[in-house]
Amino acid sequence: MHIHLLAARRLSQRPLPAAFGLVQRRLFSSSSEYDLVVVGGGPGGYVAAIKAAQLGLRTACVEKRGALGGTCLNVGCIPSKALLNMSHKYKEASSDFRKFGIRVDGVSVDIPAMQSYKDKIVGGLTQGIEGLFKRNKVEYIKGAGRLADPHTVEVQPIGGGSTEKLKTKNIILATGSEAAPLVGGALEVDEQQIVSSTGALALSSVPRHLAVVGGGVIGLELGSVWRNLGAEVTVVEFCDKIIPALDVEIGRAFQKLLEKQGIKFMFSTKVVGSQKSGEHGEVTLELENVKSGAASKLNCDVVLVAVGRRPYTRDLGLEEMGIDLDKRGRIVVNDKMQVLKYAHIMAIGDLIEGPMLAHKAEEEGIACVERLAGKGDGTVRHDTIPSVIYTHPELAGVGKTEEQLKAEGVSYKRGAFPFAANSRARATGDSDGLVKVLTCKETDKILGVWILGPNAGELIAEAVLAMEYGAASEDLGRVCHAHPTLSEALKEACMGCFDKPIHIA
Repeated sequence: MHIHLLAARRLSQRPLPAAFGLVQRRLFSSSSEYDLVVVGGGPGGYVAAIKAAQLGLRTACVEKRGALGGTCLNVGCIPSKALLNMSHKYKEASSDFRKFGIRVDGVSVDIPAMQSYKDKIVGGLTQGIEGLFKRNKVEYIKGAGRLADPHTVEVQPIGGGSTEKLKTKNIILATGSEAAPLVGGALEVDEQQIVSSTGALALSSVPRHLAVVGGGVIGLELGSVWRNLGAEVTVVEFCDKIIPALDVEIGRAFQKLLEKQGIKFMFSTKVVGSQKSGEHGEVTLELENVKSGAASKLNCDVVLVAVGRRPYTRDLGLEEMGIDLDKRGRIVVNDKMQVLKYAHIMAIGDLIEGPMLAHKAEEEGIACVERLAGKGDGTVRHDTIPSVIYTHPELAGVGKTEEQLKAEGVSYKRGAFPFAANSRARATGDSDGLVKVLTCKETDKILGVWILGPNAGELIAEAVLAMEYGAASEDLGRVCHAHPTLSEALKEACMGCFDKPIHIA
């Protein structure tokens, strides 16, 4: 791979792909160094850079972290899934194996070894992306990038030194997001006792009592990790339920399963203050019920602040360039991810409207570069982007919730099937949860699918594919699914929409 050390070196000049068209040639002379510069090397940025290079565009990717993969790979999706998997295995060995007649005595956990394994996985994957950059001839520039003018990205190298200016025809902004602070300043993250998700992924021992401020995806996943390993976990949530965007029926069932695992919830509650006792002692949270105003306190030894994320737009030169942000700090773009003032500057992923999901950013990055190369229209269907919560059991969804359909006045049908009636789930002893399918009453078109149960994150792909092609529940319900498999639960839920399921009365 070309590790760009900001030496004065230019790429050999190659002709533009024919698909670039006359408009691109008018915008910028053919003597510029790059066809595309991507600012940010997370899932959206690095995927866009690789795809652009594959399509023949001279491409550079600027990343200030010093490692590719962004938050997702380095301090988010991947390390959290590694810890979720390891902590679940520990829980199984220490308690769940007994129901299968397997006795494992003296099970213990080695947190430093777990962290080492997690770090090894992350390191291997980041190196893998660098290898992909090398093979696809993507220029990897280690530094902080910002817009200097409409066709120039200015890079400040990680180790200091002189800046370099990269001339380019097109720019994709893909700098992702960062953990949002608690509004009001009641908690100040120190990554020791009061931690962000980054700190929660790197704890060196199991907390006695972990307080999670925020009942969203990040808080529930990381809370589950440390609960599996033996910590007492209390979730403090401002709203009156976990993850308000969930289908209510699925959300309630999910909450009950988490409570069954020992996770406690304090709803309609906000943190108004905190006190520490000693350098490594207790943290006391001062709480207030947002409905009654009643005050209370919660003592713990570690606090995870997981109140969401915000777009990372600092020091990108947006204001100087006249690029608009909305009231939530997101870059305003059109349906092709182009900023409103400059058609050749695009923004993707967490920087723009929509769910903050790695796979959403990837699809947007690919759509942008395919449009540049004349291979596509540059749009992404956001209504078929799935979301997954990787607790155990997992929760996955795509499309509309039942509440959304009611609010929109849509006539719909509901089909549901419990994993307790699925033979594969029963055989593996993992039968909590259900599959729920929502369809248009008149056309039978699938409008939403929600899965709470084992391997939900894998099962949802079939539903996404069906919705991409506008399938009806009968289309899925009449497809032969292998037996015994978990996927039969989706088939039977679909049968509940257009006919009747077989294995429940």
